[in-house]
Amino acid sequence: MDEPTLEFYRRNAESYAAWAKAPSTRLISFLRLLPEGGSILELGCGAGNHAAEMLARGFALRATDGSPEMAAIASRRLNHPVETMRFDELDVSEAFDGVWASACLLHVPRDELGGILRRIHRALKTGGVFYASFKSGESDGRDSLGRYYSYVSSDWLRAAYAAAGAWRCLSSDTSEIKSFDAAPATMLHLVMRKEGGGE
Repeated sequence: MDEPTLEFYRRNAESYAAWAKAPSTRLISFLRLLPEGGSILELGCGAGNHAAEMLARGFALRATDGSPEMAAIASRRLNHPVETMRFDELDVSEAFDGVWASACLLHVPRDELGGILRRIHRALKTGGVFYASFKSGESDGRDSLGRYYSYVSSDWLRAAYAAAGAWRCLSSDTSEIKSFDAAPATMLHLVMRKEGGGE
């Protein structure tokens, strides 16, 4: 993860946690695709709003965030351990029924995203489900707060996924949002299922 971006979340953990919105309605649809009480890895859990819903519904959750300050806030809110972990530190195989990565992998540079997607593919059980959201665009850059974003197209993303393992697309759509700096953005949402065995 880009170091200035990570430092932003470390410095602004409290204000970002206070801003964090209600859980995405897409989360409920995602959870319905998983076995009851299944295991979930959440990447970039932020203030823990999505994690709270997963725990309330009885899922076995490994919650993570790249910022130790944000992880501490979420852990207190959830009364549940939240691990400080960067995306490139994920190193498990066939461990999870689902991986949830809401608006976090969009901070990964394009040339590094393929490696992260391979790690996620390996971490999922065969048939496991992966949700991620990205900002739509054709380049990379920084917002008004200095956070790095890799803006991607749907076609580019699909090619990146295909190179990272065998997936089946369950759904793909877009939405319009306002970011933490109040700038409008188009979000791409992908729900993928891991196909076959191994990598």
